[in-house]
Amino acid sequence: MIKRTVLDATRELLRELGLTTVFGNPGTTEVPFLTDWPDDFDYILGLQESAVVAMADAYAQATRQAVLVNLHSAGGVGHGLGSLFNAYRNRTPLIVVAGQQNRALLPHDPFLGAMEAPEFPKPYVKWSIEPATAEDVPAALARAYHVATQAPSGPVFVSVPADDWTSTTERPIISRPRIRGFAPDPEAIAELTKALENAERPAIVVGGAVDHDEAVVETVALAERLNAGVWVAPMSYRCSFPEDHELFQGFLDPERGVVSDALAAHDLVVVLGAPAFTYHVDRGRGEAPLPPLFIISDDEQILARAFEGTGIRATPKLGIQALLDAVEPSTREKPTPRQKPPKPSKDKLTAEYVYSTLADLLPDNAIVVEETPSHRGILHEHLPIKPTDTGFLTMASGTLGYGVPGAVGAALARPERKVVGVVGDGSSMYGIQALWTAARQELPVTILILDNSEYAAVRILGDAIGGAKLPGTELGGIGFATLASSMGCHGVTITEPSALVPGLTAVLADPRPTLVHIKVATSDKTLY
Repeated sequence: MIKRTVLDATRELLRELGLTTVFGNPGTTEVPFLTDWPDDFDYILGLQESAVVAMADAYAQATRQAVLVNLHSAGGVGHGLGSLFNAYRNRTPLIVVAGQQNRALLPHDPFLGAMEAPEFPKPYVKWSIEPATAEDVPAALARAYHVATQAPSGPVFVSVPADDWTSTTERPIISRPRIRGFAPDPEAIAELTKALENAERPAIVVGGAVDHDEAVVETVALAERLNAGVWVAPMSYRCSFPEDHELFQGFLDPERGVVSDALAAHDLVVVLGAPAFTYHVDRGRGEAPLPPLFIISDDEQILARAFEGTGIRATPKLGIQALLDAVEPSTREKPTPRQKPPKPSKDKLTAEYVYSTLADLLPDNAIVVEETPSHRGILHEHLPIKPTDTGFLTMASGTLGYGVPGAVGAALARPERKVVGVVGDGSSMYGIQALWTAARQELPVTILILDNSEYAAVRILGDAIGGAKLPGTELGGIGFATLASSMGCHGVTITEPSALVPGLTAVLADPRPTLVHIKVATSDKTLY
């Protein structure tokens, strides 16, 4: 009788949990996990671990499902840590399974061994383990799945010694359903409902967790019932309200005084699925006053660290539905609609012109994946995101390397929709290896590289905070179209404004994975 191995038991469990698409970059400690790869599993190969994790991040975001990531032991995990930090901030349910040297060798500090492996990715994982015995591996992976997918979702880490996979096990494999969300305390909703009844100028601030929890439609209904203006929280990683809606008011910048100024006209603010608030710069205005706040979040840490406001713990969709059921339609006046910016000039190849043109040409259900730090404000002004389901993906952490692999991961996840990545020249080089995967998978993804020949965000913000003569910000000289071609993608270069419309029209209709190198003019626009 052939005994079942830990590998057999694990693959059975992964099938039951729907974890048969695996992103990875293998090493020798992963060979026992990968051997005799099943025909019903997909292995998405990336050429560098940071790109692998970022591709898996966007894939999980776009599918709203957990994804398994297979990395090499200490060195491979180390390469992936920047993107793992992104995934943590993005609340992405990644299950990272890393190889480890054979157990018999571990006392001798072997080559390719990981010392204290579960500690390495902390604190940017929700849970981390190296199972005590080989037979514990399937149970550890089952627990990892439930931790990763339980709100607030996030990455987890499991280190598995290479010889564990061939060990035998007779333990039963139990696959439990994913743990569902939780509703708010009824008394808390009643308190918020009363506050909204008494408010004259309420506002809603939405964060990425709203779209993450498929609650955009409910949020639109709530805003319309309240006649409340809707703002986007600073550094939101998804689009949680259609930006062409008459109640949309704009984006809050990550500085306390700016947030205070933007919200000053409101006498009550309801924060949905966002920290209140994420800040990046301090301009010395101290604790600028904010209106009374109510914060609905599934993250107890967000509620605990908020300086002010009343916290209500609930997963976003159930929290918004409870509030929608409780409030009556309002007769208060609607806020003044946000003014649309004028159309940019066609005389120069600016980021404004690129985004405005893209807005005119994009299909209605396109997914935009973004990583252009110095042009984020320009994107907000000229490329309104309209879909109510995963119309926009970026990273909440600010760690570079998401854009190119993120576009690839999203295209893998949602092949029925056009995916367009918009990435800065500096940002692109942190995950450019993902172009090879796009070509290997024959993805109909289009990636625009906005090349201003510098780390402009560093230079602009450095100037704003008093920096001078900063080294290391000047780039240039990278032939992105040639680089894309070398990895199997179609490469296009646009250097003149007159070529933008015909060029983008052609590539958006092209089913090939395509990189468009756009040499944009330097912008003098400040970040915040």
